[in-house]
Amino acid sequence: MAPCLSIFFLFIVTFCVTLTAAAAGHYSLQTFFPRPAYQSLIKHAKTPKPKLPFKTRYFPQTLDHFSFHPKSSKIFYQKYLINTQYWHKGAPIFVYTGNEGDIEWFAANTGFMLDIAPKFRALLLFIEHRFYGESMPFGKDSYQSAKTLGYLNSQQALADFAVLIRSLKQNLSSEASPVVVFGGSYGGMLAAWFRLKYPHIAIGALASSAPILQFDKIIPWSSFYDAVSLDFKDVSQNCYEVIKGSWAELMAISNQKQALAELSKAFRTCKSLHSTASVLEWLWTAFVYTAMVNYPTEANFLKPLPAYPVQQMCKIIDKSPSGATRLTRAFAAASLYYNYSQTENCFEVEHEVDPHGLHGWHWQTCTEMVMPMTCSNESMFPPSGFDYKKFAEQCRMKYGVLPRPHWITTEFGGERIEKVLKRFGSNIIFSNGMQDPWSRGGVLRNISATIIALVTEKGAHHIDFRAATKDDPDWLIQQRRQEVENIQRWLDEYYVDLRHA
Repeated sequence: MAPCLSIFFLFIVTFCVTLTAAAAGHYSLQTFFPRPAYQSLIKHAKTPKPKLPFKTRYFPQTLDHFSFHPKSSKIFYQKYLINTQYWHKGAPIFVYTGNEGDIEWFAANTGFMLDIAPKFRALLLFIEHRFYGESMPFGKDSYQSAKTLGYLNSQQALADFAVLIRSLKQNLSSEASPVVVFGGSYGGMLAAWFRLKYPHIAIGALASSAPILQFDKIIPWSSFYDAVSLDFKDVSQNCYEVIKGSWAELMAISNQKQALAELSKAFRTCKSLHSTASVLEWLWTAFVYTAMVNYPTEANFLKPLPAYPVQQMCKIIDKSPSGATRLTRAFAAASLYYNYSQTENCFEVEHEVDPHGLHGWHWQTCTEMVMPMTCSNESMFPPSGFDYKKFAEQCRMKYGVLPRPHWITTEFGGERIEKVLKRFGSNIIFSNGMQDPWSRGGVLRNISATIIALVTEKGAHHIDFRAATKDDPDWLIQQRRQEVENIQRWLDEYYVDLRHA
């Protein structure tokens, strides 16, 4: 999910930048919204699926859970992954509430659930979100128009999870098995909302890097990009200043007659550029996503990256030759994100593929997932505001629909969300790492004895969900230990209540 550009996601997320070149050759920064990783990528690539210890199943899911029109009862097949290796009847069921992408991608990057399954004798269930991966209600026509995409929203997704979980428990003859839901980024939002909406189905939720406060005016709109900038500034003031100054150099080049040819050469593009705006987005994406996944160990979530990649980017900038321009230094740093593996001879700046099928997020941000973001003067990105009218018009032109910017806070709680959680919720862990810019939209303090915030200063985007490694720092080991202890407490209380029922 991202703003001045916008995973969440959320990212995670997810980022979108709209730039127009005026006749004078200057950029007009318009609308910025969160988008999932690879949102800027325009092709869907068929990449080999990772080998995972799950069986793949398909559930006959109802198209529309909330109306009784003839079309409502249409069935589509929703994909899910299941692992029963350690499970026995009556033992817990751990469910990952799938987010904006194919479910194997999330299963491959949520090794934490596999790590703790033996301890709890848990069944693991990863449910794919409707309209992503193979879970297409209308097959190849699912993205055809608003008539089909109208069934893509968070409420339908939550109901999908509820129906599938209940059916699975019945088929397993284990309706007493307690359910704990897990989710990261948008999936973390879904996990927290699921616990609030369906407390009779899930006894608890672990919501990692879930920016549930990123709506309306609950937090300052500049929070996300201020946080990205701070990640770089904390490493090196020079690094921050170089990136901040690179945009002006890019805009200056864009005014030149041979701008596209010059930039194509400087950025080693595989194909000649058609727009200088794509260069800005290419750079922007690299810096934002690197801040999100500033993990303390090597990882391959969005891209293959080294440990602490923000530090590595700044090292590239700080050690550049004295005569190098700011834009050249920024390019060298961004190249780490796109080519750490040293396998790319050129860069697909405008035509990189989308290996995880995340384009449904465009629709979601144009309907209910409206997360206004701006860039302040403190940001290392060009200052910008948020113009809802322009944003809404873009959505109307693309889909024929208008956003509902206040729907999420109406449905799940707005500025008083903490009071809603305190009064109606329990057994929710909100985990956030302050290196992750999405953490600014997350719950960062305990709300009650049973709705707790686990905050780590050096944590990044749902790092706690990654599989444990021998190189994990002590603070991460401790964070996961606290999560396990809380889940154990929820289960102990559940089984005590079950025996006394």
